[in-house]
Amino acid sequence: MNTYLVGGAVRDRLLGLAPGDRDHVVVGETQASMEAAGFKPVGRDFPVFLHPLSGEEYALARTERKSGRGYRGFVVDADPSVTLDEDLGRRDFTINAIAQAEDGTLVDPHGGARDIDARVLRHVGAAFVEDPLRVLRAARFMARFASLGFHVAPETIALMRQMVDGGELGELVPERVWQELRRALASETPSAFLRTLHDCGALAVVLPEVEALYGVPQRAEFHPEVDTGVHAELVCDMAAKLAPGDDLVGFAALTHDLGKALTPAHVLPKHIGHEQAGVAPLRGLCERLKIPAEHRQLAEAACREHLNVHRFDELRAETVVKLIERCDGFRKPARIAQLALVCEADKRGRTGHADDDYPPGRALRAAHAAACAVRAGELAEQFSGPDLGEAVRKARIAAVAAVTGKR
Repeated sequence: MNTYLVGGAVRDRLLGLAPGDRDHVVVGETQASMEAAGFKPVGRDFPVFLHPLSGEEYALARTERKSGRGYRGFVVDADPSVTLDEDLGRRDFTINAIAQAEDGTLVDPHGGARDIDARVLRHVGAAFVEDPLRVLRAARFMARFASLGFHVAPETIALMRQMVDGGELGELVPERVWQELRRALASETPSAFLRTLHDCGALAVVLPEVEALYGVPQRAEFHPEVDTGVHAELVCDMAAKLAPGDDLVGFAALTHDLGKALTPAHVLPKHIGHEQAGVAPLRGLCERLKIPAEHRQLAEAACREHLNVHRFDELRAETVVKLIERCDGFRKPARIAQLALVCEADKRGRTGHADDDYPPGRALRAAHAAACAVRAGELAEQFSGPDLGEAVRKARIAAVAAVTGKR
């Protein structure tokens, strides 16, 4: 059986990164011969099998032919006559089109190793335009590899623009858009995802609420970067730094300022009431992309409350307890720490402010911990019914006042 290690496992080894999943391609076999050798079939759209001992994935070498619109409009051919070079030729980027034989020899017909050395993300061939998902994959790979110095080849950006102009991205289902966005937000440099999509015109298609932020000015004394879209990029990168791999915090960071795109021109560069104005476009985005409830709820809390957290020192103890209640922070205590991280990312996600301290985050966490320490059971001997609820609330306010020095 002629098997080769392919894709990310080879790419990441050449980049010196920790190995992830190991995928293999098999040349010259059939589904029947694979099953006879003990491999378990698991592929739905094309023949993929699990190794009987290692559990690693082995796919038959295949080619693809465009048969319709969208990323699912393909006819797959996994005939035993398909060669390794033909299989590699159907892949998206040269850095993913490298195979490694069992003796360690590289098979690299498209110069992927050279592009790894040059830190270039380049499409394999003209068939790249047939799969709109590859536009999002290019942006997501940039979110992962921009910190290593990667850039998208100009000719690849040109093809991505062509795909956007042709309307192919409109065929993407919400779940696939969210899947790529979620992985990008969990990467080291989410800003590269946004910037890549913005540069090729795709951001206006998949995330129009975010695209609308670009070119909207802010007050330079508070935001030296001025452009609200650039601020969103900086906030996402800071969130990735403060909460590595956390797409929940990342999504709330991405969407916290959507209301600034709706500020009337005569008000700019001020953004009075943008936190409330941002709730409606946020809800629309979440509905369209079918964002999970947990992500929606934290994002809405961050959108609505981030200015309140920034001015924490001005809030009364009762106001702090109300803020925690609005965020469902007593029933879901992890949410307040998450909110504090998003707000810190917002404050430090500004040009020249990446190293700023953020006392409001610590103060909010301390106030929340003090309020959560109040136990209804300890008050149940003195109060019952509605009176118990009010007693708990007053005790929480007193606890917050004691730990923060607030009235």
